[in-house]
Amino acid sequence: MIALQEKAASLGEVPVGAVLISAGEVIARAGNNLIAAHDPVGHAEIRVLRQAARHLQNYRLPDTTIYVTLEPCAMCAAAMVHARIGRLVFGATDPKAGGVVSQYAIGRDNKLNHSFSITGNILAEKCSLIIKEFFQKRR
Repeated sequence: MIALQEKAASLGEVPVGAVLISAGEVIARAGNNLIAAHDPVGHAEIRVLRQAARHLQNYRLPDTTIYVTLEPCAMCAAAMVHARIGRLVFGATDPKAGGVVSQYAIGRDNKLNHSFSITGNILAEKCSLIIKEFFQKRR
């Protein structure tokens, strides 16, 4: 997950990495790819959900866990609801755009037709440092 974050940074992308696990097996992994792909929804989480859906041949991904280095935005959190993931584990919170704990409660507020468990702040310092260093270099 952190290696994917670092790779995204090396490519000039905002450093976010994601991995999706099903039945104890990694079935998808990706980093952000908005700039290179000219894709406004090329977030690591969206890319992982797409890969996993193709792999499992189902747009629904129940009983899966997605690991992400940064708290997902509202778009990615909503996509996780639609995919019916079982669990989200993330590194650093995103105070400006976080969709699950910082700004919104998508996936845990019971306002939508699915919810998932959320565990945050896993390796938060390391994940946050990579993002901070990335933006410091760009300034």
